[in-house]
Amino acid sequence: MPNRFISATSAVGMALGLVALTAPPVTGQVANTVTNDAARSDLPRTPDGHPDLQGTYDLATMTPFERLPGDPPFLTKEKAVALERAEARRRSKDDEPSPADRPPPPVGGDTSAPKSFFEALEKAGGGAVGGYNRFWLNQGSAYTEVGGQIRTSIVVDPADGRLPPYNEAARKRIAAARAAPTSTAHERQDGTAQPAGAHDNPEQRPLSERCLLGFGSTSGPPALPDYFYNDLHQVVQTQDQIMILTEMVHDARIVRMNAQHLPKTIRRWMGDSVGHWEGDTLVIDTTNFTDKTRFRGSTENLHVVERLTRVDDKTLLYRFTIEDPDTWDRPWTGEYTWPATSKPIYEYACHEGNYALASVLRGARRQDAEEAAAQAKK
Repeated sequence: MPNRFISATSAVGMALGLVALTAPPVTGQVANTVTNDAARSDLPRTPDGHPDLQGTYDLATMTPFERLPGDPPFLTKEKAVALERAEARRRSKDDEPSPADRPPPPVGGDTSAPKSFFEALEKAGGGAVGGYNRFWLNQGSAYTEVGGQIRTSIVVDPADGRLPPYNEAARKRIAAARAAPTSTAHERQDGTAQPAGAHDNPEQRPLSERCLLGFGSTSGPPALPDYFYNDLHQVVQTQDQIMILTEMVHDARIVRMNAQHLPKTIRRWMGDSVGHWEGDTLVIDTTNFTDKTRFRGSTENLHVVERLTRVDDKTLLYRFTIEDPDTWDRPWTGEYTWPATSKPIYEYACHEGNYALASVLRGARRQDAEEAAAQAKK
């Protein structure tokens, strides 16, 4: 899809503080789902004997990345169904034709409080004046269920479903970064406004706006839902390499099996991924990031370990652990399922230097000229 929410990564973070699900407390803790590495006889396998993970998967989900304030670790089936149906009704209402005699929108746009997680995301992404209409959105319609538990967050460790706080080094680094424009303004996800001059040059715009990487962490690692659209991922598997293709911005990660990491002098936006099998689980170890993406405020020393396990013929379990001592004082972990889909992956027709970028810069120069003319009249 060539049209995109440019501020979507900021929207996700903002929305987490705007709305909480109205779920009753449910006792219990998130189960430990570290997979059993013993071989299973019921799994489809490739000629080299390993589980066949190939297929196309839809990562869209209603489960937030972090648990919303006041929510329990998981929902009852009845509550999940009620929330899913309520969200479906909201989206269906958005699809209805606008009445011809509708009143004008309120001055300053719609500033009413959102009533659901996704409504909060959309309001944050589009602002008071609104963003895309429903036609452009393809969001998750159900909560993630793992081990019989309907989860209220992808983050499972810490147990509260929230990321550990930034350490002192990270706080200082993020504060310093606010003073200088970078090409990763939204990918920083620190919720701060862009500094003056951030629109002066195309190189200073976010990587997602420049069509170089998908916004948020849809490209990975870790591979996360973006909560708006284009959440399909395809796994292609050989004995020596495994490819994970992301629908958004057609990013393709290549996992080199049973290999050594590249020298630290060679760094990549999506890091250097090497894999191995632990029983029936694919383990992907990624290092050698650049300082361009800064996942959740992290540094180039980010270390991501992902585990992909086939649960059944229609589902993969995806679990990841994040470590960066320069950002968090402890590792943290998330997991959710990747349901298989028969939907095709279409071309994501987005490229750096497209007409939108030229228009952004043209508009900025027009604004400069108008401000200069106004100043000259004084």
